[in-house]
Amino acid sequence: MFIHLNPIGGIAGDMFIAAMLDAWPDLKPKVFDAMRQTGLPSDWSLELNSASTSSITGKKLIITGDANNTHFSTGNYKDICNRLSGSALPPAVIKRAIDIFHRLAVAEGAVHGKSIDAVHFHEIADWDSICDIVGTATILELLNCSEWSVDDIPMGSGTVNTAHGLMPVPAPATSQLLKGYIMADDGIAGERVTPTGAAILTHIAASQNTKRNNGRLIASGYGLGTKELKGVPNMLRILAFEETTAEFGTNNEVGEITFEVDDQTGEELAVALDILRTTQGVLDVVQYMVSGKKGRLATSVRVLCYPDHIDRAIEQIFLQTTTIGLRKQILNRSVLNRENISLDGVSAKKSIRPDGVITIKADMDELKLNTSTQAERSLRRNQLLQGAAKKNEKR
Repeated sequence: MFIHLNPIGGIAGDMFIAAMLDAWPDLKPKVFDAMRQTGLPSDWSLELNSASTSSITGKKLIITGDANNTHFSTGNYKDICNRLSGSALPPAVIKRAIDIFHRLAVAEGAVHGKSIDAVHFHEIADWDSICDIVGTATILELLNCSEWSVDDIPMGSGTVNTAHGLMPVPAPATSQLLKGYIMADDGIAGERVTPTGAAILTHIAASQNTKRNNGRLIASGYGLGTKELKGVPNMLRILAFEETTAEFGTNNEVGEITFEVDDQTGEELAVALDILRTTQGVLDVVQYMVSGKKGRLATSVRVLCYPDHIDRAIEQIFLQTTTIGLRKQILNRSVLNRENISLDGVSAKKSIRPDGVITIKADMDELKLNTSTQAERSLRRNQLLQGAAKKNEKR
């Protein structure tokens, strides 16, 4: 399952939880129980109410209690971590919650010039923020989502009141956490992303790839914020998808990089492409001759790699070849289901075609070690295939 976030109004911890519980209401008892296990005072209430913003209905998380009993422990990062570690929460939830707090502490420390242990949370140490983080950690563990993505993040404008006085939006810690994310100014003022919301985004490693995986929509949820925004519903929408798989194989994505070289010798290029083939994440490298500018013969190269390794592959291309420009894209691909097997001690790859026919290809490198001529290799490969066919017939 993968989940996409639409931060239409923005992102905050309570909005994230509300959106997820709107999509999966059966998780509510476990999430609320986890919030209570943080040591939440008995006079504090937890509610998930139906509400609307700009005529859009969703869920709103409301955490209220005695204003004189708001702070969790001392608000010190180290004390909060110790309190969580000593709670009855599941270890995996504790680990996630502490990681989110750690990200906040690193950001606050960078802003104020302090070490992590010296960071003292203010608004984030209130019970509602503690519950937001623990509730989020619980949901993430219960769902075990494999991938997250998010649209451009609204920048907001104006100021926000903090323990350090009025600060520009986004708040300093939020800005620190959102480094690397694409932000957009939609002209609507207000604090659109809270520090907790930003820390959750980095914890789930939400990507902003414009091209997302194909999938079957299985759930959606709307988490509403507390403020009314002018001209836009103050909500976070989540869309959950189930990855679709062809009956005879798998659909996924692959990175493709192409470039041409006309000023590198064949010997040098051969060595360069061998190095590219061994680069982590690279799946295949092919080359073919083309006619380039001024009628010069050139070599066109295509590199296939896993999408999250495309930058590493590009770096190696510029280091190993003389090209000064290339093209890259993310493509959808379909691959047959395959299985690595052993035939009489020789490695082979077994695939199943759409019509049910099984094809097996022996590893040529291993055949080469035990034969001296092409004819011997062909004979040995046919013997292995015949043996595999007989085994399949017996099954």
